[in-house]
Amino acid sequence: MSISRMEIPFGGKTIIVETGKVAKQATSSVFLTCGGTTILVAICMAKKPSAGSDFFPMAVEYQEKAYAAGKIPGGFFKREGRPTQKEILSARLVDRPIRPLFPEGFLNEVIISCNVLSSDGENDPDVLAILGTSVALHISEIPFEGPVGAIRVCKVDGQLVVNPVYADRDKSPFELVVVSTDKGIVMIEGEAKEVPEAEILEGLRFAHEQVQVLVEAQNKFRKQCGKEKADVELFQPHPDLKKKIHDMALGPIQEAYKINDKIAREQAVIAVADDVLKNLEAFQEFKINDREVTEGQIKMIMEAVEYAAVREAVFEKQKRADGRGLKEIRDISGEIGVLPRTHGSSIFTRGQTQSLAVVTLGTKRDEQMVEGLQGVEYNDFMLHYNFPPFSVGEAKMSRGPGRREIGHGALAAKSIKGVLPTKEVFPYTIRIVSEILESNGSSSMASVCAGCLSLMDAGVPIKSPVAGISIGLIMGEKGKYSLLTDIMGLEDHFGDMDFKVAGSAEGVTAIQLDLKIKGVSVELLTAAVAQSREARMFILEKMSKIIKAPKGDISEFAPRILITSVPQDKIGEVIGPGGKTIKRIIEETGIETIDIDDDGSVHIVSMTKESGEKALAFIRGMSELPEVGKIYDARVVKVANFGAFCEFMPGRQGLVHVSEFSKTFVKDIESLVKVGDTFKVKLTEIDKMNRMNLSKKQAEE
Repeated sequence: MSISRMEIPFGGKTIIVETGKVAKQATSSVFLTCGGTTILVAICMAKKPSAGSDFFPMAVEYQEKAYAAGKIPGGFFKREGRPTQKEILSARLVDRPIRPLFPEGFLNEVIISCNVLSSDGENDPDVLAILGTSVALHISEIPFEGPVGAIRVCKVDGQLVVNPVYADRDKSPFELVVVSTDKGIVMIEGEAKEVPEAEILEGLRFAHEQVQVLVEAQNKFRKQCGKEKADVELFQPHPDLKKKIHDMALGPIQEAYKINDKIAREQAVIAVADDVLKNLEAFQEFKINDREVTEGQIKMIMEAVEYAAVREAVFEKQKRADGRGLKEIRDISGEIGVLPRTHGSSIFTRGQTQSLAVVTLGTKRDEQMVEGLQGVEYNDFMLHYNFPPFSVGEAKMSRGPGRREIGHGALAAKSIKGVLPTKEVFPYTIRIVSEILESNGSSSMASVCAGCLSLMDAGVPIKSPVAGISIGLIMGEKGKYSLLTDIMGLEDHFGDMDFKVAGSAEGVTAIQLDLKIKGVSVELLTAAVAQSREARMFILEKMSKIIKAPKGDISEFAPRILITSVPQDKIGEVIGPGGKTIKRIIEETGIETIDIDDDGSVHIVSMTKESGEKALAFIRGMSELPEVGKIYDARVVKVANFGAFCEFMPGRQGLVHVSEFSKTFVKDIESLVKVGDTFKVKLTEIDKMNRMNLSKKQAEE
């Protein structure tokens, strides 16, 4: 096989794509390089459809090799292990835009492997992996209705920038990953710092325009080296079978969809399906090529009937399955402080979706260390999302977070991250856990609302409250469509779009678009963004009735962090030989820990305000210079026949001579004071040998 190559000038860089060079036994593979970042995308397709499958069995693997950045993996085994969160999210980023672009009825298993082989520390491999996957699919024999182009858009110094390097991304008020075909946008993933909707839409328009360069280049590359698409078997039931089941089930399904309660409605739908399936033999006359009609095929057709019922209700009656109008939001309720010993907690309920959010405040030692191609980073904010089976009434064991849970948690974290206080204002590590107790649509956005309420309950001084909502879509014929606010589970399943937008009253903090159709226009998304803002403002008003602003203080059960600083030449003195001074401070004040950075920053962690302030005063005292004539509180540390040695400042001692104890004659000083006694003294002199002389009687005058 000959090597084919193309170069795409894009965003001030050159993207080089090669095929026929490596991994030639895969169904299709490409070698993609941008700068010093190189990705190998290899795709394999099974020769035949998966037996008994009633869904498209596709999986995406994404792995960042440690050697790509010249590193040896940590841990005992010293090799790449289970996927990191970054790898899981990147795999989802590749999967989501291409999945709707395979033909209906295509059941051959497809495995996509994206391998980061070299990293320059400037160009993020994730969008390059999407592009490489699209190229490999487009030039292959695999049926694929692409291509797509993928870019990251930021705004640097007021200008929109394509695929910025890591340093420029940190300067931008927003970051959007946009994937488009030549006709419309198919996927969005973004975060922002309360950016107005108009700026987000400007970024989407810009991205869709810029991505056409990548789409056009792929079409040219296919003409150069593309294979003829394989004549694969697409599962299509007999048209008379579809009509028969449609006639049998549509009426009962429409009646079932008049039931507002999710569980009762689902049971009614199941009863309809059971009635249709009770006699499979009656459907065998609709075999195709002697392939028996299976229960799975019937269920696929039943889903189409349900979709038709949802569509008809929306377009003809402007009503949804639970009786709501198209823009109507389900009942909202919530409360804070639901758990007595946690640092902050809340329950947020929207219809039959419910999130319990719990905040835990920690110290710098609780930060999450993340090792990646760009080096080691430390996260001081985490949001973890749990979706137990009982939340949807399933009798199953919880098996830990999967890709879905990781993705939902990451989206909720982006939604809240933009309003968190800086470390200078609030020097805590923050962890939110969202426990989904009930789910019937958009539990990730419920996690945003619950997470925000729990932060305010914990006394975290967030900049603004945030809320999130999901907008759905039902596409009709000739461009007709309806947007649905606050979609429930069946509208997510049978609808054409899940468009999540989170933010404050000021602007957007996160945005995510997933489609089941082959693209939507920026004009449609503009209407959806406007509808999402209207809903978000409604939810924020409801949340303000639960709690308007963060509490004035953190929980009594949370650690107290006090910050001070000492001159760098005093760091050793504060630590003491072998940490002796720090140990003494901890023992005497009852605090938890003291951490001192190389720049002299001191973090004091205590469980009570009083102990923390005692330690703070102690450390500040160590960095102060003694002042002759000033009155101090002193503590006797040693008694001699000529006087008593007293500590009057942290780490500083002086002598109260026997003649300076009292205006009257003192015959036996040991009968007057003992070790541990405290009293006020006056610093009267610092002699040439830097000895401190103190007076008790002058302090009392």
